[in-house]
Amino acid sequence: MTKKEQEYIRGYRGKEIVPRDVKEVNTAFFAKKRVVLHHKRTGVKKLDKFILKSFIGPLILTFFIVLIILILQFLWMYVDELAGKGLEVKVVAELLFHFSLSFVPMALPLAILLAALMTFGNLGEYSELAALKSSGIPLQRIIKPLVFLMIFISVISFFFSNNVLPYANRQARTLLYDIRRKRPDINLQAGTFNNDIDGFSIKVTSKDPGTNRLDRIFIYDHRENRGNSSVIYADSGYMKVSHDETAMQMILYNGYSYSDLQERTDGSSGKKYPFRKDIFKEQTLVVPLSGFDLERTEIDLFKSNSAMKKIGQLTHDIDSLNKRYTNRVNVSYKEFTTAYLYTMKNLYSDSNPGSVKEDLRQKREFDPVKLFDSIPPVEKKMVLSRAIANIKEGTNYLTTQVESLHNDVKFIKTFEINWNKKFTLSVACLVFFLIGAPLGAIIRKGGLGTPAVISVLFFVIWYVISLSGEKLVEEDLVSTFSGMWASTYILLSVGIFLTYKASTDSVIMNIDTYLSFFRKTKDYLYRLLIVGRQRNPAYEDQ
Repeated sequence: MTKKEQEYIRGYRGKEIVPRDVKEVNTAFFAKKRVVLHHKRTGVKKLDKFILKSFIGPLILTFFIVLIILILQFLWMYVDELAGKGLEVKVVAELLFHFSLSFVPMALPLAILLAALMTFGNLGEYSELAALKSSGIPLQRIIKPLVFLMIFISVISFFFSNNVLPYANRQARTLLYDIRRKRPDINLQAGTFNNDIDGFSIKVTSKDPGTNRLDRIFIYDHRENRGNSSVIYADSGYMKVSHDETAMQMILYNGYSYSDLQERTDGSSGKKYPFRKDIFKEQTLVVPLSGFDLERTEIDLFKSNSAMKKIGQLTHDIDSLNKRYTNRVNVSYKEFTTAYLYTMKNLYSDSNPGSVKEDLRQKREFDPVKLFDSIPPVEKKMVLSRAIANIKEGTNYLTTQVESLHNDVKFIKTFEINWNKKFTLSVACLVFFLIGAPLGAIIRKGGLGTPAVISVLFFVIWYVISLSGEKLVEEDLVSTFSGMWASTYILLSVGIFLTYKASTDSVIMNIDTYLSFFRKTKDYLYRLLIVGRQRNPAYEDQ
């Protein structure tokens, strides 16, 4: 390089003609000569930091929004089983925490899709994306740091699904099972019978909400299983739980009790129906309570469920179940061919073992028609009846075995489904990003409104395809890979297509493009039908 060219280069550097954000490779031309200036990659690092900073904020926000929505959906589904149980705040918080952990693999892909749409929609709306493209940076280079981030998040999601999710599912399902078993707290309503306490049916006519005083109390004691043989009536009273919450104390005032007594037979024909009546001014009735406390069961209660296992455990169980299924098929086939089909013993002409070899040589010449014709006419009807009975018996056996084996296949498929889910939910993070990033660059609309609508639409499509594929796999109509990965390779194709359209600055999401197409179509039809008829002489003669 000559001294003059070096002075030109120093002049360009001093004037800082090259933009600071794009300093990876710059070119300058001097006297029809191309000189390449190499600068540090500080601008690229700033661009990566800018893109990452713009994306991580919306990602955290949308993740917690989606997680809260899923938790509210859970509460909506199980509110009837949680209400009225007198659960402590600690128990409810523990239940929501474990279920929120189980919702993380589902919430993460939707949050990534929504965050990608918001981020690149904002960049496109404020012309920041256009400025980067005009500087010579393609869209693939802009989303490159986010692609690496999505790969990292997908790996983390897989390890979360494999290690944390089984434990969270086990804890959540066990606690929910304990809550379902817990009996609701006693809530006496005026004018209705209450059967919450075992062996008692209680009715109060009125109840004072301020003092909890009960008026006109009817108590039916059914502990002896003799019907309404013991009844207590009180003018008023109070009910309270003991300090250790193991018994219910009922303090009754101004009442009486009736009890039917067992009649002793003395040989007379008539019955006297003896009973006992007690009148009291104050009586305290103590009733033991059971089933009202939250009894915690062992965490291993649901450990055999496929959703509570890791990849290694699922692989081992799938292999064991397939071997057991193969053995069952072989045993059923052997039993059917031995008991319900013609076997070697049907060919033996007599019980002499010496004739076995001769019968074996005649096996290939066995003809049922000839054998049936050789039977006397009197025995043919009996033979046909026996054959029809054997056919029905064999058909029933096959039907039973087919249903049993089909249930075994469905059980195996549930393990294979949960094995594949740990991968599909992780890969969905990357797939949704490849849809959201280019789509946001195309629509150029930020905020939370439009991206939320589009995100829900794509998530519903993904969820429907995944659920349909899962049902088909469970019924053994398609292979496990085809059904479980259908949503992945379908939406991945959509993501690649949108990335290509966004890279070429396509106007696929611009409504003016479609309006222009309809205008051109309308103009063409107008010229073809209206103007063409006016210029047609034959039309004018008519």
